[in-house]
Amino acid sequence: MEDINVFELKQKLDAGEEFLLLDVREPFEAEMYNIGAKLIPLGSLVDHLGELEEYKDKEIVVHCRSGARSGNAKQIMTMSGFTKVRNLLGGMLAWQEAFENPNK
Repeated sequence: MEDINVFELKQKLDAGEEFLLLDVREPFEAEMYNIGAKLIPLGSLVDHLGELEEYKDKEIVVHCRSGARSGNAKQIMTMSGFTKVRNLLGGMLAWQEAFENPNK
């Protein structure tokens, strides 16, 4: 499935659309800054895929700090049979730049 940018994600969140928002960063990163996603660090994602079984054919947006780890998570999930996984391009860095920069 096509990846998603921060503006598209914000629209989905603001509209209350139903999808799973998954954070694959480490717990300390999520504690520093998060947007309410379910946290499963990339290193333990394979062990937790069973918990996500109900989302196999539902939309999942995966994010990390910059988009690299979430890109890997998308690959893992797609290879495991998840059909609608989207990577947040630019991750939380892009989110913070877009929505928390007072100069914008």
